[in-house]
Amino acid sequence: MMIEDIWFPLLLTLFAGLATGIGSLIAFFAHHTNKRFLSFSLGLSAGVMIYVSFVEMLSEAQRLFVEEFGERLGLATTALFFFGGMLLIAIIDRLVPAFENPHEIKSVESMDVKPPKNARLMRMGVMTALAIAIHNFPEGIATFAAAVESPTLGIAIAIAIAIHNIPEGIADRKSVV
Repeated sequence: MMIEDIWFPLLLTLFAGLATGIGSLIAFFAHHTNKRFLSFSLGLSAGVMIYVSFVEMLSEAQRLFVEEFGERLGLATTALFFFGGMLLIAIIDRLVPAFENPHEIKSVESMDVKPPKNARLMRMGVMTALAIAIHNFPEGIATFAAAVESPTLGIAIAIAIAIHNIPEGIADRKSVV
């Protein structure tokens, strides 16, 4: 692979990743939380990610594994990595304490409450930033790898992740403020 071949996947990955910042900017300049818009955008974001995961990525991974290992081992490998990923996420979710987990379910009303500034709040902000970085890292790898393999698939995944990251940025910004 030539260095010129890396620029397009890299730019797609950058676009998808910076969409979280776009969401944060929207939340930063908004004077109040529009709960209907936030609910709609989070639902849309989840739907887009589920669609891309199951329709685009899973079928492409299955095709590549079958091509590499044959029908039986390819399908088994696809299933193993699919459920292994679910298990890994469950383990990570167990390891992050509920009160510091920005993805833990909280009431929407508590998003408008401004907590006092203290060391605990700073720790929560750092943990939120760390969780977002850990969450976005595999998204970046998936976008980059997909774009290297197939630019069309890379564009679809980058757009889906950007759509997912904008409301995520709004929600994460509102949960920290």
